[in-house]
Order: sequence, then C-alpha cells, then structure tokens
Amino acid sequence: MQIETPPSEKPYEKPEGERRGLVIVNTGDGKGKSTAAFGLAFRALGRGKQVKVFQFMKVPSARFGEHRLADQVGLPVEGLGDGFSWKSRDLEHSAQLAREGWTRASAAILSGEYFLVVLDEVTYPLIYGWLPLQDVLDTLARRPKDVHVCLTGRRCPQEIIDIADTVTEMKLIKHAFQAGVPAQRGIED
Repeated sequence: MQIETPPSEKPYEKPEGERRGLVIVNTGDGKGKSTAAFGLAFRALGRGKQVKVFQFMKVPSARFGEHRLADQVGLPVEGLGDGFSWKSRDLEHSAQLAREGWTRASAAILSGEYFLVVLDEVTYPLIYGWLPLQDVLDTLARRPKDVHVCLTGRRCPQEIIDIADTVTEMKLIKHAFQAGVPAQRGIED
C-alpha cells in the first residue's frame, strides 16, 4: 500500500449546470448493483422524496432484508417476477410478468409522482428479449424533467449506457461464493 497526502484543495470545480432528473445505471459482474440502488432509494426517502422500486426478477412475496426495512420506512417495493430464470417452470409466463411489470413501471416514471424510480434487475428481461429495448429508451426520454431513474443488472445494453448520465460498473475481483461460501442472510438477502 502506498501512503498518500490528503488533498488540501478541492480537486474539482462545482458544476454550474441545471439540476435535473438523471438516468443512473449500476451494471457489471460484481456484487452491489441492487444494494447501491437501494442505498440511493433510502437516501432519497430520507430527504422526504417520493420513491418507488420495481424488482423485475423478484417475486411479489420476497422478504429479503431490504424488503423488511422498506416496509418499516414506507418505501414501496413491487416484485414483478417469479424468481431466477433457471427456477422458472414457464419462461413465457416469466416474460409476461416482465411485460406487465414494465407497463406499471413505465407509468410510474411518466406520472411525475416520483422523485426516483428504481428498475432493479431490469437488464435481464431486456437481454432475454422479454421487454423491447426501444420502449425503455422511449420512456426514459419522455420522463418528466425532474424524475430520476436508476436501472440495475448485468450486461446493461449499450444503448442505455449511451443515454445514461451516470454509469457505474461493479467489477468482480473476488466473491466468497467462488470459494464455496453460500449466500448468507443479511449479505446476499
């Protein structure tokens, strides 16, 4: 490890542009995409903002740690899917759930009711061909100017990355799962 001297001057100039709704993408093969999106949602909620989370791959009855906290603080989270695709008994039904969920998510974005809308794991129904990419791009382009949208999932389509304001790629360096450690409550769920 190399020791650094802390900066004694601000390393950037404050932007002078207009504040507006952002398109934020958390993608990549590393852990933390949904976790970061929930952190953003809780931050906005803590500032008194209206927030809605749509989870494209989670079942409506999911009760992971983030769902339990969301219930306690009044963050609406809507599960739109039927779980991991490899557990699905009917992938066409999974695709239909994604399409129905997108109708609700798109309406929430366009309504202007929400400061932030999180589209958690939306990249999967996109790359599986369950949702038309152009519909998502059109909704993002037509959203009210102050609505922020955060999209998560691996392999985010380049077309979304191109129009996004902020893109973070979580890079996998090492994961306990690779060493044989199973998912753990409070860490992965």
